[in-house]
Amino acid sequence: MAQQAIELILLRQWASYLTVPLLLVDHEGVLLFFNEAAERVLGQRFEDAGDLRAEQLADLFNLQYEDGERLSPVEHPLGIALRERRPAHLRMRMRGLDGSWRLIESTSMPVEAQGSRHLGAFAMFWEVPQP
Repeated sequence: MAQQAIELILLRQWASYLTVPLLLVDHEGVLLFFNEAAERVLGQRFEDAGDLRAEQLADLFNLQYEDGERLSPVEHPLGIALRERRPAHLRMRMRGLDGSWRLIESTSMPVEAQGSRHLGAFAMFWEVPQP
């Protein structure tokens, strides 16, 4: 495994303290980390996740628009933050690896270092209570 930029190491450490679910990918879209709060929503521990890329997440978690239409990796906020290097937000449905469907809100942001060096992106997401 290649040495990570200090900014990503610090971001991972910060994410581990948060109570809101967060996942972090590098500039190539390789999953670097998701926190304990994300484990509960995703239905899997980070240690058991293996090597994943951002574009695989849409398939793995069966990401859909609220109406049930399939969500492609390029339409997902994390994909937008990685590809277009801008923040993105969306309400969507997902199926956790525990088989449970959840309505979530997701906000993703690119991670930039000094000199506009693109390091990756992170996604914060949370379950939306359903009536």
